[in-house]
Amino acid sequence: QSKGKKPLFVQLVLDNIWSLYEAVMKRDKEKIEKIVTSLGLKIGPRESRHADPKVHLNAICSQWLPISDAVLSMVCNKLPSPLDITAERVEKLMCVGARTFDSLPPETQELKSAFMKCSSEGTAPVIVFVSKMFAVDTKALPHNKPR
Repeated sequence: QSKGKKPLFVQLVLDNIWSLYEAVMKRDKEKIEKIVTSLGLKIGPRESRHADPKVHLNAICSQWLPISDAVLSMVCNKLPSPLDITAERVEKLMCVGARTFDSLPPETQELKSAFMKCSSEGTAPVIVFVSKMFAVDTKALPHNKPR
């Protein structure tokens, strides 16, 4: 970096994203066309002629770097299978704070085996685990809004 060289990530990834962003925001049609054809993308005329350049940028990026596909494949490849969970881990997930698994109601304790089986049968209980909760202002909640 001291000799004017950029890090490899900047050269290979960020410079390309920045050049695309700059070309779309400045409406450089020649450069945009070159980028779209080199990436093999098909951008509709509606998006390319839209008054807001962010629509055009979104159309290009959603085909070039689809985040939903990347996140889903990462989750599938990196997260361990739920069938590999240990009994101790299930008990930890089912207990909150200082409570022990033995102090839970019997109905809840019976869910441990269903939790470990991960069965998709129609008779199997549906278990939902909320891993993170955050505070939301009551003004932001959809109270009594017409549907």
